[in-house]
Amino acid sequence: MDLSVNIPPLDLVRQYTTIEAEVSDAVLKVLASGGYIGGPSVKGFEQQFAAYTDVAECVACNSGTDALFLALKALNIGSGDEVITSPFTFFATTEVITAVGATPVFVDIDAATFNLDVEKVKAAITSRTKGIMPVHLFGQPVDMTAVMEIACLRNLAVIEDCAQSTGAMWAGQKVGSIGHIGCFSFYPTKNLGACGDGGAITTNDSAIAARIRMLREHGSQTRYIHEEIGVNSRLDAIQATILQIKLRYLDQWNEQRRAIAQRYHEFLTHIPTVTIPQELEGGVGVWNQYTIRIAKNDSSYRDRVRQMLQERGVSSMVYYPLALHLQPVYENLGYQPGSLPISEQASHEVISLPMFPEMTIEQQDQVIYTLKDCLSN
Repeated sequence: MDLSVNIPPLDLVRQYTTIEAEVSDAVLKVLASGGYIGGPSVKGFEQQFAAYTDVAECVACNSGTDALFLALKALNIGSGDEVITSPFTFFATTEVITAVGATPVFVDIDAATFNLDVEKVKAAITSRTKGIMPVHLFGQPVDMTAVMEIACLRNLAVIEDCAQSTGAMWAGQKVGSIGHIGCFSFYPTKNLGACGDGGAITTNDSAIAARIRMLREHGSQTRYIHEEIGVNSRLDAIQATILQIKLRYLDQWNEQRRAIAQRYHEFLTHIPTVTIPQELEGGVGVWNQYTIRIAKNDSSYRDRVRQMLQERGVSSMVYYPLALHLQPVYENLGYQPGSLPISEQASHEVISLPMFPEMTIEQQDQVIYTLKDCLSN
C-alpha cells in the first residue's frame, strides 16, 4: 500500500476521463449549433430525466436552490406560512423557505440516518403549516411512506429535496416521484453532476409544471408578456448535453458507490468510537457521501482526527459543522443550543470519508488503514 498517495474527497477528473470523448463530441456540436439557451438539448434532457425518475413532468433550471425556490412559489407558499424541514442539511434548503417569505420549522433528525425524524413531524404542525420539505441527505431516502401519510392527513404539500440523492429509491419508487414536487441539484459534486450549475424540478402535476416553466422565464409564457414576477433560471444547452451523457452512466456509478459503502461498512463496523451510517429498510441509498460519526468525551476529538488524516494524505469533509437552527441568520426564530440535540451532536461528530464511483480498492484500503491508525493514536 502506497501511503504517499493523497486521497481526495472525490475525483471529478477521473470521472471525466471515462466519458471525455463522448462529452467533447457532444459539446462541440452544441457550440457549432449556435443554440446555447433552451432548445433540443434541454428538452431532451427534461424528457429523459422525467422518464428516469418515473414522473410525468421535468422542468430544468439553473440550480438545486432555484428548484426549491420555484417549487415553493408554484405551491403559493409565502408570507405567514410555515414549512417543516431538517436543521441538518445545506443552507439552501431553508434559505429558499425564508426567501419566499415563509418560516422554516425545524424538526430534529434520526441519529442513525441523519434524516428528518418523521415521528416528530406531527408535533411541529400548526395552523400555519403549508408544507413538509424532507431532505434525502447524503443519498439516503427519508421514510416517504410516513411523510406522505402525515401530509395527506393534514392536507400539506410535500417538496422532496433530492439534491444529494438522484437515483435513490423508497419502497420501489425513485425519490422525486413520491411527494408533490421533487427538487434536484446537478452541482458537479452530486451523483449526477454537470460541469457547472444546474437543477431540475419533477412532478406528476401538469399545472404545477406549467407554472414553474413560466416562473423560470421571468413569469412569461408568451415572449414579452409577463403574468407574474418570476426569475431567470434556465439550464443551458451545454450542461443539458453533458447531463444526458452522464445520465446513461448514473445507475452504474450509483452501484459502484453502493459497493464502496458496503466495504466501508464491513471494515468500520466494530471500531468502538465509530458509528457507521444506516440504510432504512425499504430504502435504497446512493451514497453521495459516506458519513460516519466519531465520538469521544472530547469536543475537539473529531477535528483532531481529521487533521491527522489530512497529514497522512486522506482528505475528509464535515457536512455540516453548525446546524441550521443555530445559524446567526435564524436567531430571530428563538432556537437555543440544546433545542435539537441530535442535530447538534451530529455537527460535532460527523466526518465524510472519500467517496466517488471510480475509487479503487487500494485507495479505500488506504482510507480505512489510515483512519484506524489515527483512531488508535
